[in-house]
Amino acid sequence: MPVARLAVIDGKGSPEVMPIVFARVGDSLFSPIDGKPKKHGRPARLRHIERNPSVMLVLDYYVAHWERLWWIRINAKASVADGRHDDWDEAVEALRVKYPQYQTTPMFLDHPVLICMQRERIRWWAPGGEESLKAWLRSESSANALSEGG
Repeated sequence: MPVARLAVIDGKGSPEVMPIVFARVGDSLFSPIDGKPKKHGRPARLRHIERNPSVMLVLDYYVAHWERLWWIRINAKASVADGRHDDWDEAVEALRVKYPQYQTTPMFLDHPVLICMQRERIRWWAPGGEESLKAWLRSESSANALSEGG
């Protein structure tokens, strides 16, 4: 999937949700604080993660034929990696491969920062159960989506 929705808990205990790009390396997911324009220097999501590392990611597929839609929800513990992580080089390379936009947009804003997420629990739903989710993963459209950045 090219985009996920990341939910963090803000300083007041309220959920804050935003779309993110991400790549998987082993059992971890990584998301950069990239060079797209930001309103402020250091994004609030980093402060929120440092205060409360419990996050949730949602990936979903919507289509008018409701028998083919699905979602996956991942509860994870997040950390902020400021230029260092055991999987740093692999994560950066996975992001570059998945998102060709990083050929023209800087992967990092000021200094290199990645959000690292370790999954704790995965829940999912598809109307046809596991078989309908697997069917989507096998389908030609998902194969194209995955080869283009999923």
